Amino acid sequence: MGKPKQQVISRFFAPKPNIINNNKDPSTSSTTPSTPPPKITATVNFSPAKRLRTSQLISPHTNKLLYDDHPIKPTKTPKLSTHVHNPTLHQKFLDKLLEPSYDLQEPSKCQETANPKYTPLEQQVLELKERYPDVLLMIEVGYKYRFFGQDAENAARVLSIYAHMDHNFLTASVPTFRLNVHVRRLVNAGYKVGVVKQTETAAIKAHGKNKLGPFGRGLSALYTKATLEASEDVGGGDEGFGSCNNYLVCVVEKGINGDDVKLGVVGVEVSTGDVVFGEFTDNFMRAGLEAMILNLLPAELLVGRPISRQTEKMLLAYAGPASNVRVEDVSSDRFSDGGALAEVMSLYEGMQESYLLDVQEREEAEMKTHECNQIAIQGIMAMPDLAVQALALIVRHLKQFGLERVLCLGASFRPFSSNMEMTLSANALQQLEVLKNNFDGSESGSLLQCMNQTLTVFGARLLRHWVTHPLRDRNMIDARLDAVSEIAEFMKTCRTSHTSDLDVEGADVTISQPDIHHVISSVLSSLGKSPDIQRGVTRIFHRKATASEFIAVTQAILLAAKQLQQLCIEEDKSMDLREPLRSVLLRKLISIASSSTVISAAAKLLSALNKEAAEKGDLQNLFIVSDGKVPEVAEGTRRVELSNEKLDSLILMYRKQLRIRNLEYMSVAGITHLIELPLDTKVPPDWVKVNSTKKAIRYHPPEVLVALDELALANEQLTVICQAAWNNFLRGFAGYFAEFQAAVQALASLDCLNSLAILSRNKNYVRPLFVKDEEAVQIHICSGRHPVLERVLQDNFVPNDTDLHAEREYCQIVTGPNMGGKSCYIRQVALIALMAQVGSFVPAFSAKLHVLDGIYTRMGASDSIQQGRSTFLEELSEASDILKKSSANSLVILDELGRGTSTHDGVAIAYATLQYLLEHKKCMVLFVTHYPEIVSIKNEFPGSVGPYHVSYLTSQRDVNGDFKSNEKMDHVNSEDITYLYKLAPGVSERSFGFKVAQLAQLPVTCIQRAVVIAGRLEAAVCKDTERNQTRRSSSLSYKESGCKESESVEDVLEPDCSSAGRVEGLDDISELYRELFLNLDIAFLEEHGDERRLQFLMQAKSLAAQLIIR
Repeated sequence: MGKPKQQVISRFFAPKPNIINNNKDPSTSSTTPSTPPPKITATVNFSPAKRLRTSQLISPHTNKLLYDDHPIKPTKTPKLSTHVHNPTLHQKFLDKLLEPSYDLQEPSKCQETANPKYTPLEQQVLELKERYPDVLLMIEVGYKYRFFGQDAENAARVLSIYAHMDHNFLTASVPTFRLNVHVRRLVNAGYKVGVVKQTETAAIKAHGKNKLGPFGRGLSALYTKATLEASEDVGGGDEGFGSCNNYLVCVVEKGINGDDVKLGVVGVEVSTGDVVFGEFTDNFMRAGLEAMILNLLPAELLVGRPISRQTEKMLLAYAGPASNVRVEDVSSDRFSDGGALAEVMSLYEGMQESYLLDVQEREEAEMKTHECNQIAIQGIMAMPDLAVQALALIVRHLKQFGLERVLCLGASFRPFSSNMEMTLSANALQQLEVLKNNFDGSESGSLLQCMNQTLTVFGARLLRHWVTHPLRDRNMIDARLDAVSEIAEFMKTCRTSHTSDLDVEGADVTISQPDIHHVISSVLSSLGKSPDIQRGVTRIFHRKATASEFIAVTQAILLAAKQLQQLCIEEDKSMDLREPLRSVLLRKLISIASSSTVISAAAKLLSALNKEAAEKGDLQNLFIVSDGKVPEVAEGTRRVELSNEKLDSLILMYRKQLRIRNLEYMSVAGITHLIELPLDTKVPPDWVKVNSTKKAIRYHPPEVLVALDELALANEQLTVICQAAWNNFLRGFAGYFAEFQAAVQALASLDCLNSLAILSRNKNYVRPLFVKDEEAVQIHICSGRHPVLERVLQDNFVPNDTDLHAEREYCQIVTGPNMGGKSCYIRQVALIALMAQVGSFVPAFSAKLHVLDGIYTRMGASDSIQQGRSTFLEELSEASDILKKSSANSLVILDELGRGTSTHDGVAIAYATLQYLLEHKKCMVLFVTHYPEIVSIKNEFPGSVGPYHVSYLTSQRDVNGDFKSNEKMDHVNSEDITYLYKLAPGVSERSFGFKVAQLAQLPVTCIQRAVVIAGRLEAAVCKDTERNQTRRSSSLSYKESGCKESESVEDVLEPDCSSAGRVEGLDDISELYRELFLNLDIAFLEEHGDERRLQFLMQAKSLAAQLIIR
């Protein structure tokens, strides 16, 4: 059994002698006779040098087998205890046992040792690592999976396990039954993990040629973040995978002119079979690539080298060290001359051959598969060149995982952008918070989280695609709205008619008056408790599914199809429904999900398997071998039965030989077929004694040993045969995959429609109406609400109306105070339009819209230092992208454009941008600004531009003597502001920035000084404007009335020394400034006559003169 392991403590190795202390008290001293040290042996398993080796862990993305060459400093010798009896002996012990030799401390590289002596297992490790240099290998050794060399260091760091030196390599291990947990943790850390299993068992090895050598081992599975869910089942998704998409995205590039490039991008969701491709020309900001990356959110990136520096910066910004996204560089040069198409076509040829050779299907199934492959090949031939190059790189990458067959499904290919769907830009996704909030980057508070009422994980994935790709076809939008409306009607009329769910186990359940909402909810609730059938069907297609998973997935699809058949939507027209479904889309989806082809195929597949054996993992009894099915399994089973019969016949012979009628085999501690006899029983000398008790001895006769050997071999051979039969069985599933995939997609669509119906009913949403495509572009929303903020504020949310029409007013310039609700209003308009084109009801009293071809936003302030882009460059780049891509059917939202630079430049750029949109694009525009000068653009476009502001109320407190006596009292405190959050015509007079400064808790003196400077700046600007304006003769005469020259901005911003210790007159000055600005504002209103306006200007002049004197 070996000696127990323990940590060595030096004071255990000697008795406690007299403590020599020169300063000790003689009265407390005692004499103890010296005794020889006791004989103590111990096993050392953890020394300071080994602790040093374990602590020297490197970066997780290093893929070398062994250590780098770094000199290791000798560890400091532990200080000897005062209790040590023999220091010399103790030092020898430390040198020999506690401190390993420096040969073991050096990196275990082949070239470092002249004649390395590797064990047979280490030879296998070296060969495997040479074959898979970039893979972290988990090698099966007995009941453990072991890591060697650098892999052991990386695994020790990620898994928090102990690594130690063993022969030539550092090693660590985990138990076999915890494989699923550790694989997920390593994959989630960004590694490519390979599992190396033993390819032979002990019984087969004993009868083979490799009797004396190590067990044969080979790579059985390979895992990365993008392929984990499609690979063999490795447990639950508790490490962050779950319902998320795990796209593998490949990017290739071709330079054009300057910073512009042409990009080819292909994204593959291996676990669901979804393939997205696109080729587009991108500018130096890489806005198109960023939009595609943020839409797909890939778990892995394949970067086809060479790529430009700008593209690399954008990819690194997404897949940086903190993102935990795995990045792998591949060379695309070999596919640049037409080799990419040949690579993809060879995949389809191999697919056809393996199918025809391995699957015994009928001629109709073969023809159908051939036709599907031909359609897929034609689709690939029509793909752009760069997209084909990216696809070829993904094909090569997936071949090492055995998952390339997913690319043979032509029906799963779709372009990233099409004429039927709207492609939201990266700015729109982020600034409208469609997928994630801008606070902490989570899904909480996003539009998707607000709309997601799905009951299944595959339905949630499809809803995410719907939300990020709104429809652009009015007929398709109306089809979704019809389906949602009909489900919502059933929810309203039949909410209390059903109090219990349907019995999902019953196959013959009938309903006289089917309730579509109740049936769909029952089906989806059952599927929500089942495994992820979408990924399950794909794993079955990849031949990675276990028997229990196959039965669970297939049975879930079968029961769902039988339940949906209750709605009588099948092609059989003899059924008479009292209330047939009106929605064409609902009828189509239910017919696909409950197709008789799917039901018959699922029943046929399940009839060939033993459910109880599948649940137990008993592969030998999995197949039902009656009626001549699976003859090879029947033959292997027969050999096992013959071996068991031989053992049964031997016990009869031993009964006669020993004259014991009731003699039976027995099993003890896992050892079977033992014969237990009393101590005095005489047995032949060739019987092998196994174990004994006080009263009996247990034997294995030689004939039994031979028979057991034959039985073990027969069982191992049967296991191999059953595994091959299972693989052939899964390979035969390829003939049904298209039908099953279509059924799952239909169930996902039903889940999305049911989710939108629940949303409309619970939130009191209304159905939007879409005008015909020939009519003018328009957005009419009555009492619109923000879908996310409404959930937080509930009844306190203030709705707003929106009225935009291409032939009337199609631009709103929104002004107002800070935090008054301007950004909330324009966001809510964009979100309502987006939700409507998804096919959802919207939060409003009524909504009448035209189908938009794009929603473009420019909001907030952000920079990208890593990509070398300042805040203002980012702002103008987004505006430039909008000016290029928007059209007359687009909705454009611009929030405070031009604030990233000086005031004059910002106003000029904002004015020119808005003018370009109004003159050249003529699209729907919502423009938020704090620059009142921009409102004058309405004079250039009369009737097309309307000034609006978010309304508010102000109240002035009485300013008494107590207020003047308090030097720290800020004038801003004398004014209360009530935000009404209601959009009203006109321009806002003030922005109340000082109230925000108070909320931000700026120092009081800072705010006081800011009030003075703001007053001087506004006065200077007003006087400059007054001097330069030449509107009417009255204003000209006013200009010539001898007004003093206004002070410059530099003079205004100069420090006011006299006000450093004086605050007494601050309230009087502020009151004068307020009256001055009030007179100026009234003077510029067009509703007054010229004489009246001149009076206000003269009053303002006198006030300005008083301020100058002060």
